[in-house]
Amino acid sequence: MSDPIVFISRNRVKEGSFEDFRQHYRDSLPLTEADKPGTLAQLAYFEEKTNELVIVRLFPDAEALDRQLQGAESRSKTAHQFIEPTAVEIYGQPNDYALEMMKKVAGAGIKVGVYPQSVGGFIRPRVDAIRL
Repeated sequence: MSDPIVFISRNRVKEGSFEDFRQHYRDSLPLTEADKPGTLAQLAYFEEKTNELVIVRLFPDAEALDRQLQGAESRSKTAHQFIEPTAVEIYGQPNDYALEMMKKVAGAGIKVGVYPQSVGGFIRPRVDAIRL
């Protein structure tokens, strides 16, 4: 079993697409929560001045990240109607599958940063989910 993985995708929201993206994203959350139990957290943040959207996901291990990425090509096609990826960051040691998927999903010219070596830290577990 590997260490936890933090996956961050940075995106630019296409002009006039924020509300459509927000609805699409909110509609996708129940399905992700039900079908991807290894996704411990998924949070999105938007900065209006720069039109930057950041999505942060937390996984207990590299295998859970792999499971999250299954079907990502199809899901990304829909999301890319509203957003354009600018960078991807992976904190922790992903499997080769995740790295290959990042090349496909992120696209050419998108920076994929991998920070594999954990220095330490903690995750405080909660019994109940926090929904935003």
